Amino acid sequence: MLILQLAIILIASKIAGDISVRLGQPSVLGKLLIGIVLGPSVLGLVTETETLTEFSQIGVILLMFIAGLETDIDEFKRTGKASAFVGVGGIIVPLVLGYFAGMMLNLTAIQSWFLGLLLSATSVSISVQALKEMNQLKSREGATILGAAVIDDVVVIIALAFLMSLAGGDVNLGTVVLKKVLFFAGAILVGWKVVPWFLKKFAPLRVTESVISAALIICFVYAYLAEYTGVAAIIGAYIAGVAISLTDYKHEVFEKVETISYSIFVPVFFTSIGVAAQFSGITKNLGLIVLLSILAILTKLIGAAIGAKVAGFSWNSSLGIGSAMVSRGEVALIIAAIGLETKLLSQDMFAVIVVVILVTTIVTPPMMKWLFKSKSKVENIKNAG
Repeated sequence: MLILQLAIILIASKIAGDISVRLGQPSVLGKLLIGIVLGPSVLGLVTETETLTEFSQIGVILLMFIAGLETDIDEFKRTGKASAFVGVGGIIVPLVLGYFAGMMLNLTAIQSWFLGLLLSATSVSISVQALKEMNQLKSREGATILGAAVIDDVVVIIALAFLMSLAGGDVNLGTVVLKKVLFFAGAILVGWKVVPWFLKKFAPLRVTESVISAALIICFVYAYLAEYTGVAAIIGAYIAGVAISLTDYKHEVFEKVETISYSIFVPVFFTSIGVAAQFSGITKNLGLIVLLSILAILTKLIGAAIGAKVAGFSWNSSLGIGSAMVSRGEVALIIAAIGLETKLLSQDMFAVIVVVILVTTIVTPPMMKWLFKSKSKVENIKNAG
């Protein structure tokens, strides 16, 4: 059954992606939407299984690994301050307004702060693909978005640990912070010293594709350790990509990993987001879904855009950066699952939040396309003048 499902996903996602591009949208939008069509909500040709979920996880890890390989480390250093402003702005506005929204919905103070925190999460895996298609991944804006995503992930997870401790959960905030500090310190040290040494030792082995295997080992180990220490696996994979981008093996690894990823794993990731969508019973909460979706989109867009503007970007670039931070993706889904488990989210609210997360994920690529296109038009007019 899995083999047939993979065949269906691959043919459908490639055709849907092509149609999306022909309609002037990023191909990722078509791949997300075709997942809904293929899934249980419409045709039921593909069902969410544990194996498909694992394939999807590998896909998003490889996608962020490729983003790391393409990162210009000098540009990344230059945008550090801007990334901090965007990351913090994109957390504060959704957090505060999400809290007030929770209070208006008659949630408790702790539940309201949890809702705000949930709306503060960001997952840029979808944005990375849109940036690649628009040739913006290596731009100043692209570097800022990726840096802000790392900051967002760390701050939100630490804030979540703090909230869990207030809610009476068995969480030691000091341990949570220490784990993250150790991960980032270790990741940087290993990336600087061990990664180049490991690749050099692995490269001469008399087996096929030894360099690519070594790179994938580094990627998966980084992703595992990131997840183990409470940082998202995609952040670990991204850092692994950055570490390898500083070695002589960068281009060889990039070309072959991109082939492996986009031939099977990445299409499965994009399509499986739509497949996982559950629309049963949402009609009774449709009004709430619409309001929370608007809140989720605008708060992240405005908060991150203000941060970018304060950092010195034009309004066009700032809104483009803000749009790339809108997708909540798998990071918010993980936090929502924690909320359901700890009773901070009711079953009904959890179902609503899952749809809201899906909405933010689907609207991100066309928003980015439109806002980055507007940015390019303004720049062309300025250059012509």
